[in-house]
Amino acid sequence: MLDGGAGKLPPQVCIRKMCLNLSIDLIKKLLYNRSMDIFEALADPTRRTILELLASDGELSASALYEHFPISPQAVSQHLKVLREAHLVLMEKRAQQRLYRINQPAISQFEVWVQHMRRRWEERFAALDTVLEREQQRLMQNEPESR
Repeated sequence: MLDGGAGKLPPQVCIRKMCLNLSIDLIKKLLYNRSMDIFEALADPTRRTILELLASDGELSASALYEHFPISPQAVSQHLKVLREAHLVLMEKRAQQRLYRINQPAISQFEVWVQHMRRRWEERFAALDTVLEREQQRLMQNEPESR
């Protein structure tokens, strides 16, 4: 039995004659704690609104952020957690408050990547426009001949 009957994994797991020492923390990290992708974090409109609020106000407490949403404080906290895991926001504890602000270096890196991708696609679309224009001219030149 893999869990030793006690609900815990044994300290050693053997697979195809290879034994690995695995801790339950390592297994949890591998299975459940994957880092949040920026695109996943930005996919939600509530999280985008949180970022917009932080961008305009600079730094806000969790309670100040809760006031902007019709959802529970716990739900907003979950959104903030996702943004922290994606490294888009930073949290600082000051006394009883948790203050949130945008992680400017992470946003800047993301912006550089977006600009790079925009240039790449603009080049591709320009090349496609050139091909389509040539094809249209070719078709227009052949059109009088077919009449």
